[in-house]
Amino acid sequence: MAVRSDTRPVDALGHALREFGQLVALGLDVFLGMFRRPFQVREFIQQFWFVASVSIVPAALISIPFGAVITLQLGSLTQQIGAEAFNGAASVLAVLQQASPIVTALVVAGAAGSAICADLGARTIREEIDAMEVLGVPVIQRLVVPRVQATMIVAALLNGMVSVVGIVGGYFFNVIMQGGTPGAFLASFSALAHLPDLWVGTIKALIFGFIAGVVASYRGLRPRGGPKGVGDVVNQSVVITFLLLFFVNFVISLVYVQIVPPPEV
Repeated sequence: MAVRSDTRPVDALGHALREFGQLVALGLDVFLGMFRRPFQVREFIQQFWFVASVSIVPAALISIPFGAVITLQLGSLTQQIGAEAFNGAASVLAVLQQASPIVTALVVAGAAGSAICADLGARTIREEIDAMEVLGVPVIQRLVVPRVQATMIVAALLNGMVSVVGIVGGYFFNVIMQGGTPGAFLASFSALAHLPDLWVGTIKALIFGFIAGVVASYRGLRPRGGPKGVGDVVNQSVVITFLLLFFVNFVISLVYVQIVPPPEV
């Protein structure tokens, strides 16, 4: 009697690899479509306004406690090792390089990305996407590219807002609650921070916005099982985006540390 081996893990791995390959292919198509005419200006403006309207308030509310927690934790640590003078630089660099782009990406993916995925999923189950393809309308150029562009631009702008709010909140909590001196906070920041620290945060926000838009669009164009499937792909898009964001953030941070030398004190 022959014993059949369980091939389910192999099949699941193959399915995951196919899905990842299709996601990468869609990302390449979207990236190339950004430089290809016709440009969907009206759709881009509508999506930009929508993504910004659902992301600004949550990002601002999250950035205040986020910056406060970082400042309080770093302030306690620097006091223990006798390095209070560097608390400003440490907290500001942590906000610029890590906290701000991550907070921005999580808000964009959770609020705007889920809405984009639900919208495209609803269009798909209503067979609007199939009708556009039958009529010869390029779905990626018409629907996906403007949404990804909107998430990228909004993420970059929100990153600047979150950085400012986080730094101001960190300054307040360090000076008011921990008894730090304003001069030491500002002096350490100007001595240890440099312009690439700001650029890497902005680049991260752009990349994270691109990933959030592509993943939301990819899952939204492939729902299964009717309206229930739309809800499932929305949840999947948020989870997949979060996983990719943290992995990509690790890679970018590792490369940045290796190629950008720290300023001399």
